[in-house]
Amino acid sequence: MASESGISPPPLHPLVQPLAFLLGTWRGEGEGGFPTIQAFNYGEQIQLSHWGKTWKASSGEPMHAESGYWRPKPDGSIEVIIAQSTCLAEVQKGTFDEQSKTVSLKSAMIGNATKVNEIWRNFEVSNDELMYTVSMATSSHALQPHLRATLKKL
Repeated sequence: MASESGISPPPLHPLVQPLAFLLGTWRGEGEGGFPTIQAFNYGEQIQLSHWGKTWKASSGEPMHAESGYWRPKPDGSIEVIIAQSTCLAEVQKGTFDEQSKTVSLKSAMIGNATKVNEIWRNFEVSNDELMYTVSMATSSHALQPHLRATLKKL
């Protein structure tokens, strides 16, 4: 079955197969509470997917995925939190410019099971194309280019 983008998803990775029952869009209501806050009810919709972020261009095999939240501020600063399927979590801080359609981010905190020490991300939108670069430093390598891509708006 093709996705909204018209691209058919790859088969489930064997390690994901046992969790296939979770895949899909889920919507409902819940309730919450904690000793320090008043009890509350809420609505929620989540989408759980096994693909959709990156894949090998030669084979279509899934690589990694990212999910997160962006919090822009009126002064042009921005905070971003990103969680990756590789068990890496990033808190990024930086700036954005609506006129030039650019965003520059630098890691403020990284939590991971690997040895990543620093990540920088730069984004630019021009003519309905999103161009980005990612630079990364690890315990054994200085900050250097890691990823770059140009994506078209669908």
